[in-house]
Amino acid sequence: MAEDPVNVNEYQELARQALPKMYYDFYAGGAEDQHTLKENVEAFRRITLRPRILIDVSKISLSTTILGYNVSAPIMIAPTAMHRLAHPEGEVATARAAAASNIIMILSYMSMCTVEEVASSCDAIRFFQIYVYKRRDVTAQLVQRAERSGYKAIVLTVDVPRLGRREADIKNNSVTVKLFLSLVLFPYDRMIAPQLKNFEGLLSTQVVSDEGSNLQAFAASTIDNSLSWKDVGWLRSITKLPILIKGVLTQEDAIKAVEAGAAGIVVSNHGARQLDYSPATISVLEEVVHAVKGKVPVFVDGGVRRGTDVFKALALGAQAVLIGRPVVYGLAAKGETGVKRVTEMLKDELELTMALSGCPTIKDITRGHVITDRERLHSSL
Repeated sequence: MAEDPVNVNEYQELARQALPKMYYDFYAGGAEDQHTLKENVEAFRRITLRPRILIDVSKISLSTTILGYNVSAPIMIAPTAMHRLAHPEGEVATARAAAASNIIMILSYMSMCTVEEVASSCDAIRFFQIYVYKRRDVTAQLVQRAERSGYKAIVLTVDVPRLGRREADIKNNSVTVKLFLSLVLFPYDRMIAPQLKNFEGLLSTQVVSDEGSNLQAFAASTIDNSLSWKDVGWLRSITKLPILIKGVLTQEDAIKAVEAGAAGIVVSNHGARQLDYSPATISVLEEVVHAVKGKVPVFVDGGVRRGTDVFKALALGAQAVLIGRPVVYGLAAKGETGVKRVTEMLKDELELTMALSGCPTIKDITRGHVITDRERLHSSL
């Protein structure tokens, strides 16, 4: 692709060309048949827009607030693992791009830069994503380090009692020199040691498995699959930061999350990397929004590739969207500049969609601006 990308989707092909196959597969792959992976994107396409006309859109504002923080647009960078597999500067480059775009970055617990390194690299508003580990002291120390480093919220991922079956990673396991050991980071021709630096001195990440993937082995050895709603209370007891619960797909769990004291909910199927044939996130967003009745903000990730997707999610009640793979693709293709370009593309497309739909501000986007496939089905009966 000789020309510069003109949309976010084109960064995926650039990333595929730039990365070794096993790294690209790690980022791009989903669970099992990858039905949900495809459906996350396709479900957005089945939602159509209802533009309004003759409204003054001479000035368009994308600005909004998330947990009280002013941001330039209702777009956040989702927590995704091991950015140094995509680019030598890793999560530091991603954070700088987020700061330049004035959007929130959620740092993954599986980052290859420490929480402190990312915090000192720029003035981006940062949240920190965490799991609850079998060793509670590991969780507590990571949370406390994030709090001391100025992170503004904790994002608790709750949909990984066991790691999903990611078959591309399993196939690639036999040809890698072990994902968590020393690797040659193509195309930069230098050795790096991609241990997960946040865990240095806490636990070993050098897990080797003859069956499945090394990632599965690491998750099985560290993540607590006895986690339950009472543990949300424990997490709240060790931090003053608000806690968002990520991985909610049903109204029942949305209600429980509010009752457990969550400050927000992320509707997520883990980028379709956990339970295949779980619903596309945009298809259950409205169910969750209705369940919480405005008590906490609701966010959504999975399948966002266009500014129109952001618009659709906002119309269905999300306060903001999270973007994951597009950020990594931008990072792999063009480093910090690529990440910034991806976020700016989505912002530009959202601004155009708002103008063409008659919405001068984010608050002007309403449920009446979209038609879902369910509504079309009902109207035809």
